[in-house]
Amino acid sequence: MNLIVYIIAYPFIWLISRLNFSTIYLISDFLYYLLYYVFSYRKSVVRENLKLAFPKMPEKERLEIEKNNFRNLTDIFLETFKSINIKEEELKKRFTFKNPELLEKLYYNNQNVIVMCSHYCSWEWVFVVKRITKFKINAIYKELSNKYFDNWTKKRRSQYGANMIKTKDTFREISKLSKLNELNFYGFASDQSPRKSKALYWGNFLNNYVPIHTGAEIIAKKYNMATVFMDVQKIKRGYYEASFSLISEYPNNYKNFELTEKYIKIVEDQIRNKPEYYTWTHKRFKHRKSPPN
Repeated sequence: MNLIVYIIAYPFIWLISRLNFSTIYLISDFLYYLLYYVFSYRKSVVRENLKLAFPKMPEKERLEIEKNNFRNLTDIFLETFKSINIKEEELKKRFTFKNPELLEKLYYNNQNVIVMCSHYCSWEWVFVVKRITKFKINAIYKELSNKYFDNWTKKRRSQYGANMIKTKDTFREISKLSKLNELNFYGFASDQSPRKSKALYWGNFLNNYVPIHTGAEIIAKKYNMATVFMDVQKIKRGYYEASFSLISEYPNNYKNFELTEKYIKIVEDQIRNKPEYYTWTHKRFKHRKSPPN
């Protein structure tokens, strides 16, 4: 069945990848209408997430965020398909990096780096980062259930030289790479909800007490890696700019979970600034509970 789904879907993906951006965004507008007004794709999930995250916000304002969020979702969806046939020079114009000198400084300090981001704005074009740094690029990702789409995703994301590491292999692969004579950049998107059974730490995230991923902090401390936040912002339709901010060069100077808390607070600020660009279609607060007294 997975193969059949892939065979049916791939011609559509290939066709989208061959279109110009003007046509792609016309299709995106139509797809938005279908997803939002006809099929109500995960609309209830988005609505509940926004209500939990912004309980004091007027309902009319949350509704506007909801609609804009779906518009952004369909853009990202089609931009992902376009990435298999976009020329590198055009991609570098559409996804730029504001201050790559921060990465350069860490590289010449002979320090590996964990770059933390969120599922915000656009994350599918970020792999062109290899063109602005000497670090070896590694990205931690969650394996897709459909192995054919999983292989397609790995191939697409590694087209600029990124090494894709499955979440379940993270500690083992980083242990291997730490023994090699090269400096590594490890990309983590740590804003998703971990399994409740594996939660080591609970904290406040957007007015909800939830489990929070701590793997990036644990690895940073074990291997003395610098931690950096990458903030991606939408300049205009089809154009994005990423900027880097240092979280810490000395992770072991922090108490347990302090680095994770710093990261979560940065993500909260990012989301509150323009909440329509966050990925609200996933159940962000499914394991929420009352905080301890």
